Amino acid sequence: MPIIVGQDTAKTRKTLTVGGQSVSYYSIPAAQAAGLGDFAKLPAALKVVLENMLRFEDGGRTVSVDDIKAFAEWGANGGKNPREIAYRPARVLMQDFTGVPAVVDLAAMRDGIKALGGNAQKINPLNPVDLVIDHSVMIDEFGNPRAFQMNVDREYERNMERYQFLKWGQGAFNNFRVVPPGTGICHQVNLEYLAQTVWTDTDQSGAEVAYPDTLVGTDSHTTMVNGLAVLGWGVGGIEAEAAMLGQPISMLIPEVIGFELTGAMVEGTTGTDLVLKVVELLRARGVVGKFVEFYGAGLDHLPLADRATIANMAPEYGATCGFFPIDGETLRYLRNTGRDEARIALVEAYARENGLWRDAGYAPIYTDTLHLDMGTIVPAISGPKRPQDYLPLDTASEAFLKVVSDYRGVDATEAAKDMAAEGPAPTPPLDLRKSQPVKGEDYALRDGSIVIASITSCTNTSNPYVMIGAGLVARKARALGLNRKPWVKTSLAPGSQVVSEYLEAAGLQEDLDAIGFNLVGYGCTTCIGNSGPIQPELSEAIAEGDLIATSVLSGNRNFEGRISPDVRANYLASPPLVVAYALAGDMNVDITTEPLGTGKDGQPVYLKDIWPTNAEISALVEQTVTREAFLKKYADVFKGDEKWQAVETSEAETYDWPATSTYIQNPPYFRGMSATAGTIKDITGAKVLAVLGDMITTDHISPAGSFKADTPAGKYLIDRQVPVREFNSYGSRRGNHEIMMRGTFANIRIKNEMLDGVEGGFTKGPDGAQTTIFDASMAYQEAGTPLVIFGGIEYGAGSSRDWAAKGTNLLGVKAVIAESFERIHRSNLVGMGVIPFEFTGGDTRKTLGLTGDETVSITGLEGDLTPLSNVPATITYADGTVKEIQVKCRIDTEVEVEYIENGGVLHYVLRNLAKS
Repeated sequence: MPIIVGQDTAKTRKTLTVGGQSVSYYSIPAAQAAGLGDFAKLPAALKVVLENMLRFEDGGRTVSVDDIKAFAEWGANGGKNPREIAYRPARVLMQDFTGVPAVVDLAAMRDGIKALGGNAQKINPLNPVDLVIDHSVMIDEFGNPRAFQMNVDREYERNMERYQFLKWGQGAFNNFRVVPPGTGICHQVNLEYLAQTVWTDTDQSGAEVAYPDTLVGTDSHTTMVNGLAVLGWGVGGIEAEAAMLGQPISMLIPEVIGFELTGAMVEGTTGTDLVLKVVELLRARGVVGKFVEFYGAGLDHLPLADRATIANMAPEYGATCGFFPIDGETLRYLRNTGRDEARIALVEAYARENGLWRDAGYAPIYTDTLHLDMGTIVPAISGPKRPQDYLPLDTASEAFLKVVSDYRGVDATEAAKDMAAEGPAPTPPLDLRKSQPVKGEDYALRDGSIVIASITSCTNTSNPYVMIGAGLVARKARALGLNRKPWVKTSLAPGSQVVSEYLEAAGLQEDLDAIGFNLVGYGCTTCIGNSGPIQPELSEAIAEGDLIATSVLSGNRNFEGRISPDVRANYLASPPLVVAYALAGDMNVDITTEPLGTGKDGQPVYLKDIWPTNAEISALVEQTVTREAFLKKYADVFKGDEKWQAVETSEAETYDWPATSTYIQNPPYFRGMSATAGTIKDITGAKVLAVLGDMITTDHISPAGSFKADTPAGKYLIDRQVPVREFNSYGSRRGNHEIMMRGTFANIRIKNEMLDGVEGGFTKGPDGAQTTIFDASMAYQEAGTPLVIFGGIEYGAGSSRDWAAKGTNLLGVKAVIAESFERIHRSNLVGMGVIPFEFTGGDTRKTLGLTGDETVSITGLEGDLTPLSNVPATITYADGTVKEIQVKCRIDTEVEVEYIENGGVLHYVLRNLAKS
């Protein structure tokens, strides 16, 4: 299907000849020469968006000449001009947790459009969509040669219904490809294979057009590909579905923060150490909703793998993306990963012609800047519950003592003084830490025992420098006779098969195996909560002793309750440090000065004894990470193994929803939908479902990880004769709204301030008694009572989990009122017809004294609602006191007003397609 571009104006459409082949392109210098504005000093990231405006300019229906001129005004205004624009990414990337419900919605839309008298074939992706199955594998088996195959077998047993459904979608929809299980993580597959940096396609006239490779993805870490100068970011599944159906993404021209990197990394530090510092700095600066572009002489010494690591964690520092312009390193990486030479030549020529090339003179205008000398980076980790909780490695053990004292409600400093008064003060004061014997074992666990050490996630397993480094740490430890501590569950889950190829070529996989880091699968695993169960006796000891068990992982997220229900403190670290901590087995150990263990010669072994030099790492990377390895492993990327090829499915135009399926159900969004949109109504007489604190993440809101039999979701499955062993995870059941609405706001660590000292998904029901969020919601909905939720700052931070918004909608919540919202979740709420509001004038849930017993009404929504306008909200307290406040309506654009009028973005799209 050709791309549909705007008017073919001679002013901006030019021809580029590379290697004897000619392609059309839309020229930014030509637009400047035509008098549309001065674009020379725009950041490369913003020029990508500007090119999109040039290519789709259609006289004002969606993109106007004024939209193009607004980019020149952005530069003239010092990097600010928040004009609403309609942006069209080239393609969409999905993973199976978020992708399954998106395909479920498309299948339901086919049913819906037929019910409105339309043609089911109108429901097809207009833009290319790739879905990579990477989120389903769980670590049931580990630490032995059988682990990989046994986990794969269990993955297919658990997920066959989902895989049959996805295979149906691959056959039923145009422009939709599925990368089978066991291939890799979507972002790494995107970086290593799918992304092209400069894309080409034919337009409606049959001419070939070159343009920047851009995308949106249904996973927040879609940003990783910005390391390859491909502009992309995460959106909710709802927004992605609209994009694949041809709807432009409504956005404001963003501010762009320039992050200057100078110097070079020093001996003993890694790209992970660098990115954790970047996260800390940018979170402190505040870059939510903004682009960050990296520039400076330091990029000359920064491999693309390290750039991708930094770009990957844009959600952790809060930015829409972290972009690296095209330069010689971009071309080197494209060549080394097997891209065609003709494509590489086009990338360079296009970038130079259209002002996207970074050289020594690259000095654009930025909204604001900050600077980091990479020579100042030190080894570090982050934790225990936020990626920005940066800890230089030599402070980590001391910081953990503070975690213990906070949890126990004891001041560690005062406790140490008291002990010193009675006698010699222990260092550190161990009396603060509880311990518990483990049944059947000759050891005890204590606060700080590391029960999970996992080399996992796209963030670091895409980086051969840290992966080779981890293998060398394992080799040196093995040679000295060290092994993991027996209570540590170790795992290695690379982001692509290429990683295994070079680890085996270097002989390092054998060393990793020897200390327990056997291959467990190709997928996200621990980083998304698929860490699998730990030894039952360990779990029992942790619960019985109320211990603060810990995990160390090479991932990007360490939010509360995410990694394992047995673990309270989670730390992000580079793969080499994950190996080191597995050897130490305890967060109380200062691994910079204390021994990791005792070697076979009876002597203590320290971190410095097993840490490889940068030269050792670089030599092995140069030797084993080859173009041939990438060509070999991606030769049949869509074919899959025998198991995938054996998956049987139907070839029907619409999906035959199996009534007994507990994985895939027809969602209720489009049932009984009329052909015309409604209007936005005031919210009157709403009750409060939850009062939540600061930094409530989408992990807190959205169902994620495992769940137990006594939860609403567990009871639903038990009622349908599903044994606990087959519960799988919330993520794998995202195609069943009945499960997911029962798991919304059910995170084991969420704290509803309506209740005192209670963790988990509980609230007050209509009778005032404690009950589950789900049961209270059902009771209120049966009575016809609307619901609201109150929150603090950065509400909805974290992953682009569409179910955080879908579940909120299905629980009957009409509005969320918070101090501030994270970008993706705010957009998702609007996409599901839930209105976000922000407090104004210094009001917060605390200053207002909210307990959850209030009744809330919000007026001023009916009629011509202006985006971002303030509207009155009336709060009636339990004692009858009434207070009126002003709240800002975070419907940000005119298009979003239409979405809310229609009940959501998919309803808006479906009605328009039915009309056409």
